[in-house]
This record gives sequence, structure tokens and C-alpha cells, in this order.
Amino acid sequence: MAGSAPQQNQGNNVLGLSVRSGGDRKWTVRESVIDFARRVGMTSIFANPGSTELPMFRDFPADFRYVLGLQEAVVVGMADGYAQATGNAALVNLHSAAGVGNAMGNIFTAFRNRTPLVITAGQQARSILPFDPFLAATQATELPKPYVKWSIEPARAQDVPLAIARAYYLAMQEPRGPVFVSIPVDDWDQPGDPVPARSVAQRTRPEPTMLERIGEMLDACERPAFVVGGAVDRANAVQDVVRLAERHRARAYVAPMTGRCSFPEDHPLFAGFLPAMRESIVQLLSGHDAIFVIGAPAFTYHVEGQGPHVPLGAQLCQLIDDPGVAAWTPVGLAAVGNVKLGILDLLERPAPCERSLPAPREQAPRALPPAGVGERMSAAFALQTLSDVRDPASLVVEEAPGARPVMQKYLPITHAGTFLTMDSGGLGYGMPAAVGMALARPGERVIALIGDGSSMYSIQAIWSAVQLKLPVTFVILNNTRYAALQDFAPVFGFAPDEPVQGTELPGLDFVALATGMCCSGVRVSEATQLAGALRHALAADGPALVEVIVA
Repeated sequence: MAGSAPQQNQGNNVLGLSVRSGGDRKWTVRESVIDFARRVGMTSIFANPGSTELPMFRDFPADFRYVLGLQEAVVVGMADGYAQATGNAALVNLHSAAGVGNAMGNIFTAFRNRTPLVITAGQQARSILPFDPFLAATQATELPKPYVKWSIEPARAQDVPLAIARAYYLAMQEPRGPVFVSIPVDDWDQPGDPVPARSVAQRTRPEPTMLERIGEMLDACERPAFVVGGAVDRANAVQDVVRLAERHRARAYVAPMTGRCSFPEDHPLFAGFLPAMRESIVQLLSGHDAIFVIGAPAFTYHVEGQGPHVPLGAQLCQLIDDPGVAAWTPVGLAAVGNVKLGILDLLERPAPCERSLPAPREQAPRALPPAGVGERMSAAFALQTLSDVRDPASLVVEEAPGARPVMQKYLPITHAGTFLTMDSGGLGYGMPAAVGMALARPGERVIALIGDGSSMYSIQAIWSAVQLKLPVTFVILNNTRYAALQDFAPVFGFAPDEPVQGTELPGLDFVALATGMCCSGVRVSEATQLAGALRHALAADGPALVEVIVA
């Protein structure tokens, strides 16, 4: 199938590749790149076309798929959702410096999401680069830095296929992330040898002595806490972490700003979400004498804080796939390597002495519909209704920062691999990521839960969903404001009733916008109509939009 991931040797976690015989025939750069991309499963190309990229797509192969986005941020967002859903790097093509500039917000998000992307961009012809030609990318390799793992413009046309191969292997090695290759327009028809077959490891096993120390700490403590992050889900280790938490009777918290579901939120040991504030983290973790951070930084902060990073008397340990993150962890000990391999090694240890189970987390009360005629429904009631009518295993992509604390109470995510949001805090990711996820998971319904302000960053993604006939239900929470900024303003000294400039968003009609891109839509302002509207949109043949007017 077009876009499928390559077969992998799960035992050694390597890619086994073979080059088809070319005999004495001369290969071009284009043929060699296409051949390599086919062998590693990058047969969906997410792109917005430009003149300096056109030669890449001449004689476009029948087994490849060109996924068009109407703006470069949409292109990268779709590729991000697709790559996260498949577990394989996605191939992106952008238009010179202008295209890379348009895409930078979502390149930054892909970097924070640890999403493997091979990003290519066109460059002007080599022969006229000395004359500063129109559409030339000045210092092309510097533009996407520092938010790519590697960036290159090959010195010769013949080096392009090997640069693409190196980019792929780097993107797939943990910690995964985007890479960038700038390719002059006249390189594609030059001679270029096929890429030799290679096997490259994607993950490493954590050091046994460090895991032994972590295991001893967990065995000796009395009240352990796990803090889980996105790398748990990326490593397909959610159920393994659940087993380890059950063995140690450890409460499980979600790390601040985590973009995936790494512990089922209906599990008795689930303890809730940590905010990105030092003092609040310490307060919520108080009472625990050992804190094991798995697949996440310790910790991500949003505002300046004071005091200790963990409760007094508590020990901190960490298992992370990113040595750069481990290097700045302020206290404790850190094991670096693949999260799943590390957890499996910890599960091989003898079971510790039996502990009593901690009390389950108190559940939020049911949200009530509006009491008075003409009152807007709350976001809590809207998300509770969505939770009631959706399949618990359906896929959710979220970008509604103002409603995220409410979502965490009223829309629990209970299945691994079914939730995405942005680790970066940058807007414009959610709508295209939902399209990419739907493309990667054929036949599965994807719910894009988006704020009204967030949706306007990449609203063009609706068009792509329509053209691809994808089962995406866009749920727009419309409170006519940038609610997250207004709610956050008191932290920076705003008085309770002081206006926050630039945060009001009147006059947006999302049903009209969707209709203009041939997507069906409905606006719901009455609480009694919401469940029916959502059921209809979730059963639609193709994309549908529900605009929910909330308080």
C-alpha cells in the first residue's frame, strides 16, 4: 500500500534494505532518491509545489502518493500526524526559503514532538547561485536550524541520494526528529548511483548498571510515583509501563506538556496531569518518596519558579531516549536509551515486596447543561457530551489550549496510540495533523478537537481532508477569544478584570469556512442539540465540521 512503513526486524530494530539490480544502466539522482524512498516506505510525499521542485516530480511513480497542502505549515503538520501514526519517517517537500519560512512553526513543533521527517526544499540551479538569483535560498541549511537534527545542501548533485539516506537514518534514530536537505533544481537529472543496502540501528539499550540503580530505588521506596511522557507511547511501551506501575503500586502522572497518551486515564493508578509550574509540580508530588520520570523531561516549565524541583526527601530517577534532556535534568540519576527496552529490563527484576494500592483519583462531577434560556453551554458539558457519544478507541488530535484542563477531566483518553497534540505550544498543528493521522489509519475516524483561535492558523487543512475523502470530524470550540491567554494573564500580573489586548475573536463563522471548502458543517449553540449533531458528524461519509458555541 502506498505510504506503508518498511518491514522491520523487531529483534534487532534495524532496517533490512536491498537495492534492485540496475545492470549497466545509468541512474539519475531522481531515480536513486525514489528507489531509496520506496525501499524505506516513504512513498507519500507531503508537499506544496514550487518551480524549484518541479523536476523532482517528473515521471511521478504510480506507487507514490502526492499529498497536497495549501500552505507549507499544513504540509508539515499533515506529515507530522502521518509519521507519528505510522512510526516511520514522512517525506516532505517545500518551496525554497519562502516555503521553509512558512513551515517553520510546525517544523519547530515536529522537533519538540520528536517526529521523524525528511524535509526537502528546492534551491535554485547551481550555475546561477553566484548571481543571487530569484528564489535562491541564501544559506539554505541555516534557515531551519536549530529545529532540525541535521541540515545539508550536498556539495555535488551525485551526493543527493546519499544525503537523503543519511537524513532518513538520522530522523529515525532516537531521539527522532526532522532533518533538512536543500536540493538545487538542476540536480535531479544528473547521474546519481543507487543507495547501497544498509542496516542501521534505530534504538539503544539503556545501561544496565543505571537501570539496576533505578530498580533498587523503586524497590526500597514506600510511595513511588511515575511521571510519564510522550516517549512511552512513541516506543509502544504503554502497557509495559502499566505493568511496572502495577507491580510497584505507583501512582502515574502525566508530565507537563505531553503530546501523547502514555498511560490509560481510566486506570485506577492514574493520578492526573502535572502543570508546567515548578511549585505546583512539587505540591502535587508531595508525599511520594521516589519519582520515576519515564519518557519525559524532568520537568518542562512554562513560567519562572523557585525552590526545589522535587519534594523534600524524595529521590528522582529518569529513563529517557534523549541524552540532551538527561544532561540538564537538575537532580537524581538518568538512564538513557529506548524506553521500551529499559522498562522490559526493569520488569525482568524480581518483584518487590507487596505494597498497598493507593486510593484512586477523585473523579470530576458530571457537567450540567446551562440552567437558563439563552445561556451558552460550558466547555466541560461539550467535551463530556463528546466523550459520551464517541467510540473510546477513536483517534483524537487536540489543539484547544484554553480547554485542555477541561478536556483532561471530561474527555479521558484510555487507549495507547489514539491521542496527539503539540509538545511545542505552537498553534497551527492540530487540524493538519488530524488529516495526516487519518491518512495513516485508513477507515478509522479521527476527531480534531480545535479551539476557534487555533483553527485559523491552518484552516486550509479542511480542503485536504475533503479532497482525500478522509473520515475527520472537526469539532471547533468557539468561545470567541484566545481563552488560554486570558486565563493565563493573571500569572503575569494582570488584574482580574483587566482586558488583555488582542485576545477577542468575534465574527468567525466556521460553518461558512467549511462550506467554502466543500465540507459539511453545522453550528450548535443549544446544549440539547449537541449529542445528535456530534453523532451525525462522527458517522459522516468523509469529513464533517461541528462548531460548538461555548461560554
